[in-house]
This record gives sequence, structure tokens and C-alpha cells, in this order.
Amino acid sequence: MEEKQKIMIVDDDQHIAELISLYLSKEGYETMEIYDGREAVEKVGSFQPNMMILDLMLPGMDGYKVCTEIRKISDIPVIMLTAKGETFDKVLGLELGADDYIVKPFDSKELVARVKAVLRRYEQKPAKKEEKNKKLVFSNLEINISNYTVQYNGEYVDFPPKEFELLHYLAEHPNQVFTREQLLDRIWGYEYIGDTRTVDVHIKRIREKLNKQEENWSIKTVWGVGYKFEVK
Repeated sequence: MEEKQKIMIVDDDQHIAELISLYLSKEGYETMEIYDGREAVEKVGSFQPNMMILDLMLPGMDGYKVCTEIRKISDIPVIMLTAKGETFDKVLGLELGADDYIVKPFDSKELVARVKAVLRRYEQKPAKKEEKNKKLVFSNLEINISNYTVQYNGEYVDFPPKEFELLHYLAEHPNQVFTREQLLDRIWGYEYIGDTRTVDVHIKRIREKLNKQEENWSIKTVWGVGYKFEVK
């Protein structure tokens, strides 16, 4: 018998947590409901979920901090669930390593569809990592997919998962132009419903970290289209 995938639901609103649990249980998932951010971090190790659905406004530890702490110990996919809908909140959540972002009130079918889509993407990642267990090297830039590290001018630079994956994807396809929609679909792994400026924000942060004028490579804006990693 196939083992059920486990999803941890972290929301201080017990009614919402129970509702999400009901939807997902009907789809065959095993769920755990947690109402406190600190408790969620403490129980990840024992429950070992395949995914976390995480509210932002939590007692004990807010969702941003929970996501940061989870990323130190696990790369499980995280869907942030919140009443906040501003672009800033979405981008911050994604920057911290969330894989998706759903604003309350939400549609149950959309929630289930996004859970399935993010889990599918996550399940494909190990095969991709084995296939690409290598370094991309461009003069003074080294991008290592096997351990998600970036070395620039001989020093390691911190990159959150999405920034790293975006940089790696562009660098793996040198001189190829991608639209913002293509990058959202490739990196976030679903048909993104929201503001494509998310890509622009991530590119801006990458450029700030790799902030020297380079002669051999650069991340170029192709006006009216998108971006490319240009290698001369």
C-alpha cells in the first residue's frame, strides 16, 4: 500500500486549519494541524511532512520566521496562506523560500490544485539534481547545483532558494532569452497567478549580490521580452 503524503497545516484559526485538513484528507493526504509557529518548527522533525501550508500571522513565531527556520533544516515545499495580499508581502514570502502564496479567502479547488502542482514539482527535483550534479563556471562566478552554493570573486554569497534557482536556470541556458512568464513557470513550477514583477525583484537582488561590471558574463534585460544570461 502506498504511503500517504503528509501535510502540516499551520494556522492560528482553528476553523480554517480544520477546513484545509478536510479538503486535503479527502484527496488522500495525511494532515497535522498546528496553531502556533514555534510548535510547528519543533514538530517538523517528528512528523516529517512532505509539505507545509503556513499562515503568516501566528502566535509564538510568525510565518516569515517559521519559513526561515524551516529552510535551515529542510527543503520541503511551503505554501504561505494569509489575508495579506500586497505585492511586498508576496515577494518577501517567496524570497524567504516559500514555493507558493495563496491569499484568504481561498477557493478549495484552487488550494488543492496548487498543493498537487507544488508537490509534483518538488518530487521532480531530486532527479534533476542528480542529472545536474555539476558546477557552472564563468570566469569569477561558480554556481554549484549539488549544494546550492554560489562563489563570486572567490567568496561564497548567500542566495535564498528561489534566487539561486533563477540564477542557475538562466546561467544553464546562456544567451537564451526567457519571458517573465516562462521563468515563473520554470522556477516556481506552476502557472503563476499574480504579479510578474516577482521575477524583476529577484533579478534585482541577484544583480545586487553580483554587483561588479563583468566583461565575460552578465544578466541582461531584453526590453519588452524578459531576461537572459549573456556570455561573451
